[in-house]
Formats: sequence, structure tokens, C-alpha cells
Amino acid sequence: MLTFGIIAALFVLLIFWFVLPPLLQKSEAKKTDANASANVIIYQDQLKELEADLKTGLIGEDQYQPEKESIERRLLEDVKSKAPLTGRVPSTRTSVIVYALSVFIPVAAVAFYLLVGNPKALSSAPAPTGPPSAAQPERQMSPQQIAANVDKLAERLKQNPNDAQGWLMLARSYIMLERYAEAAKAYERATALNANDADLWADYAEALALSNGQNLAGKPTEAINRALQVDPSNQKALDLAGSAAFQSGNYQKAISYWQQLLKQLPAGSEELRTISAQIAKAKELAGGKGSR
Repeated sequence: MLTFGIIAALFVLLIFWFVLPPLLQKSEAKKTDANASANVIIYQDQLKELEADLKTGLIGEDQYQPEKESIERRLLEDVKSKAPLTGRVPSTRTSVIVYALSVFIPVAAVAFYLLVGNPKALSSAPAPTGPPSAAQPERQMSPQQIAANVDKLAERLKQNPNDAQGWLMLARSYIMLERYAEAAKAYERATALNANDADLWADYAEALALSNGQNLAGKPTEAINRALQVDPSNQKALDLAGSAAFQSGNYQKAISYWQQLLKQLPAGSEELRTISAQIAKAKELAGGKGSR
């Protein structure tokens, strides 16, 4: 369990190190993300083969754990080596797309989740007692194979429909694959299992909008409102709420939401400059609307 906890923590650190700084930048790394996810799933296969060798007696416990740790270490190094996104993304009416850029690391977590099935199973791994053996060669996987592995997770959830974390991982994977309608359904299930998670509701709103041409009216707005009921200061929900109001022409309401968000952003940050620009645009449009 300690190994899984360390890996999970490293994934979180990678999110903050690689994903958050370029959140408001254009995506030039879609192909890179797919390749990285493929490599992660390759490591999944290697670990499955290692476990099979242990069960059949081809290797002993003294070889199993060091080999397993070697594969996991290369997994983390491979994810870490991927370059961050570069370039700016226009922010007005594109807040939904901005947050979709943060899915790569969760998709890597999905691959690891598929590997273990239940993270608690890691607690039974034997302690390392010997040197690691030679690493197995890496194999590239096609986008179709990546999608197939995500579909495997979907099938697994049919057998365990109350796995909230599994539904969250599935939803984020669908976002990465641009299967937005399926992502929305997965988020709907996740919110049903954990209705007090504001982030889940905001993510659900995002998926609904992406599946409907980035239109935040209707069900997306309902999900945004649920997020703000749970946590009135949730940054993503405030951003999306402002975008929803902006889309509907309610510029004063958009300004109000974005000003609440602005108070939470670090001074001098790119996010602060972006939201400030959105507020300025809303004020400009509100003034023009009032003068007519």
C-alpha cells in the first residue's frame, strides 16, 4: 500500500508541476499525451507478466518485488519526461476547454488503476530481498489500443458500479479521448456516488458542455449550481458560472462570478491576468448593452 501511496502522491505532484502552469496555454501536445498514455499501459502489461511469472514459479518473491519497483520507477520517469504544453489559449468562452487540458495525469492513473484493479491489493506485495532483473523492452500502442484499455475499465465498472474513484478515472479518460457524451455519463454516476464533491459537479458540468458544443445552458448550469452549493468558493465552478452567464448575455452576473474567483488567484499569475481580461470584456459588453 505504501508503494501505491507514493506513486499516487507523485502523480499529484506531476499535476501541479506540469499541468497547472500551462492550463491557460494552447495544446500542442495531444499526440504526446496519447503516446505517454500508451507507454503507461505498456508498463501495465509488463507488471501483469511479472505477476504471472511469480504465480507460475518462474521467479521467486526475492525477484518479484525489485522487478516490480523497477517497472514502477520507469513508469514515473516516463510520465515526468513528457514536455509541458506551450502557447496561450484565448480564455473568453473557452474555460471549458482550458480545464480539459488537465486530464493527462489522471489518465496515467487510470492505467495504473487497471493494473491493480483494487489499490488495496498492493498492501500484500512482498518486501524486496534481491536485485532487480533486466527490464523488459517497451512496446508502442495505438490510439485504438489505448481506447480499448479505457473500455476495459468501463467493463470492470459494470461489475463494480459503486466504485466512485473508478467512475472518476473513466470520465477523465473519456475527456482525453474526446468521448464527451460518455464522459458526462461517467461523471453523472460519480456525482450520484459522491454528491458532496464540488469538483465532481464542476467536472460534470464541463463534460456536459463539451458534449453539447461548449454550451453551458441547461444541465451544465444546473451542475455548476450544485458545485457552488457544495463549495461557493470552488474556482472551477466560479469560472464556469461566469462563462455560463457570459454566454447568456448576463454580463453583470458573469463579472460577479469572475470577481469572486479573482480574489482567490495569486498576484501576478497568468490565471489572474486571464480572468481580469474576461472581466474587462464583460464590462465592455455590459456598457455597450446598457447604452443601446
